[in-house]
Amino acid sequence: MYFYLKHVKGDLSAPRRSRRKKMSLKSERRGIHVDQSELLCKKGCGYYGNPAWQGFCSKCWREEYHKARQKQIQEDWELAERLQREEEEAFASSHSTQGAQSLTFSKFEEKKTNEKTRKVTTVKKFFSASSRTGAKKAEIQEAKAPSPSINRQASIETDRVSKEFIEFLKTYHKPGQDIYKQCKMFLEAMHHKRELSIEEQSECAQDFYQNVAEKLQTRWKVSPERVEKAMDQIEKYIMTRLYKYVFCPETTDDEKKDLVVQKRIRALHWVTPQMLCVPVNEDIPEVSDMVVKAITDIIEMDSKRVPRDKLACITKCSKHIFNAIKITKNEPASADDFLPTLIYIVLKGNPPRLQSNIQYITRFCNPSRLMTGEDGYYFTNLCCAVAFIEKLDAQSLNLSQEDFDRYMSGQTSPKKQESENWSPDVCLGVKQMYKNLDLLSQLNERQERIVSEAKKLERDLIDWTDGITKEVQDIVEKYPLEIKPKNQALAAIDSENVENDKLPPPLQPQVYAG
Repeated sequence: MYFYLKHVKGDLSAPRRSRRKKMSLKSERRGIHVDQSELLCKKGCGYYGNPAWQGFCSKCWREEYHKARQKQIQEDWELAERLQREEEEAFASSHSTQGAQSLTFSKFEEKKTNEKTRKVTTVKKFFSASSRTGAKKAEIQEAKAPSPSINRQASIETDRVSKEFIEFLKTYHKPGQDIYKQCKMFLEAMHHKRELSIEEQSECAQDFYQNVAEKLQTRWKVSPERVEKAMDQIEKYIMTRLYKYVFCPETTDDEKKDLVVQKRIRALHWVTPQMLCVPVNEDIPEVSDMVVKAITDIIEMDSKRVPRDKLACITKCSKHIFNAIKITKNEPASADDFLPTLIYIVLKGNPPRLQSNIQYITRFCNPSRLMTGEDGYYFTNLCCAVAFIEKLDAQSLNLSQEDFDRYMSGQTSPKKQESENWSPDVCLGVKQMYKNLDLLSQLNERQERIVSEAKKLERDLIDWTDGITKEVQDIVEKYPLEIKPKNQALAAIDSENVENDKLPPPLQPQVYAG
């Protein structure tokens, strides 16, 4: 599962002369640049690395994995020896201080020491190579017992694959019987290893592929072409049964990565072919059909259960892309044209569970398919496309950071093509779609203005209410309200007034001499 950069580049790249002609267009093309060194194995072996292997290629990763495992075994062995020495020293010290002891107690101590020595020896054997081989043999013997999961009622697809596999092995005669037996034993062994990590299960599958291929070539003297066909059928047979257990398992963060990539692609829905310098003209009906087929193929990848079938979907998608570029440019496509177009197809299609599918292919595909050939080349480019999408920024699209942030936040979208610039052959539905997108963009801007003005009005009303309340409070504090006691009502003149003392004295007539 590793790819050599020079081999890949030499398979499908355009001739150097065509590249020289395109070098002059680099300044105006604003093409995508992906630093290949970031995708190479960090050990510097020249093969492509993978995030699932901490930046190593599969070859270097397996070497590092075995080194780490051997180191751990050595540390455990040294720990067992140290514990043995400490116990022996403690026993010798205790034995010398106590001196004479009864014969029965001495025999007991001797028996105890023999048991400890036997335990330590068992630990050493467990970590030795021969013990691991014996453990594998014991595991295979144990795997011969029928498993309920293997003997369960198979699905229609599983039955079909089993029948095809058996019919295929009949052409191999005796080697076919041996292959079928090894596959059954491997499936039973994997049933008992489901508690292991997905990396360890992947390691078991890769070891199985390698051992079967070597056995066919060395013991049964099968030709390389027939070995390749047999390995494809073996992968199809075993992975059809293991798919539901090893694809996007709960013990990994594959599902979380899927959601992150899906959200990222949705946020980049505004990216246009011109920003990516995609050399594809979708106004040409044939090119438009090729783009639709490429998107369909990359989406269909998730429906396949076998890694080889998923790779076939990627290969078909890539071939449609090359055909679309060839029709548009009237010349063979180059690698510089293919990668931007693949990125555009991924952004436009937003394939489901993209990271899970990539990880599944990386872990359980027959390594010979990913090491060489067009399948490995196209798969590597898909990994490059996903890496670019995850790191895409304003500079990659030749945009200002302000415009990039506005597009990503959904505040606005790039200006669409004006109706008067449309070609007369363009479909009316496409024109209407872009017209509707413009209207939606305008409505979005209008809605944002309305929301902004509404919030401003709300703030003004709150400030006005607070101001009136403060003014009223100041007036009340300055001019407090005083309530005087109520005055008693005066008695009517014509009424019977008992309390005469409160009335003025009556007027008396007076006589004047004239």
